[in-house]
This record gives sequence, C-alpha cells and structure tokens, in this order.
Amino acid sequence: MRCVIARFPFELTKSGVLESMKGIKPELGTGESVIIGRRHYPVKQVGQVITRQDRRDFSAGEVLRAMTQLGFTCRTLPVAAPVRILSPFQHASAMLGTPVSV
Repeated sequence: MRCVIARFPFELTKSGVLESMKGIKPELGTGESVIIGRRHYPVKQVGQVITRQDRRDFSAGEVLRAMTQLGFTCRTLPVAAPVRILSPFQHASAMLGTPVSV
C-alpha cells in the first residue's frame, strides 16, 4: 500500500511492518498505540522504525491512518468528559449535601 508520511511516499505492507518491528521492544507510552503481534507499540515509535525518520517529522495521525489501512488494530486516547463548573452557590450546596440545582 502506498502512503505518504511526513511528505514522503512509502510502499508499506503488513508483512513488511511485522518484519520491521520484529525484535523491537515496545517503549512505555500513554498515548495512541498500535497492536503489532501481541504487543502495544506507541504510534511514534512505529513511525520512526518503519520510516527511519525523526519522530518530530511526522504526526501520530499519519501513522495511525496508515496502520489502520494495513489492518492493524490502533488505540487512540479516550476523550475526556467535559468538566462541569459549579457556581459558588452550587459548590456550597454540594458541600452541605444539599442537591445541586442545575
């Protein structure tokens, strides 16, 4: 499959990615990840290995898109729920145990 990462074209195959990542230990990461084999790799690590480019040269989205198209399972960051800001009155009511009116 032909894809563009960091403005450079790459011809990637699933078997080629598996071969490139063989023997590479996953780094600890808390962001987006790609499951290759039975391991969870940070997206930027996978991008660096398969493109041989610096991690600052490409975005995680570019690598996620390419890995998804190749059939790998990708995990993205969960979206945080919006935080509800209470007025001073609502905050005081909540502290007293009184139901907060919306």
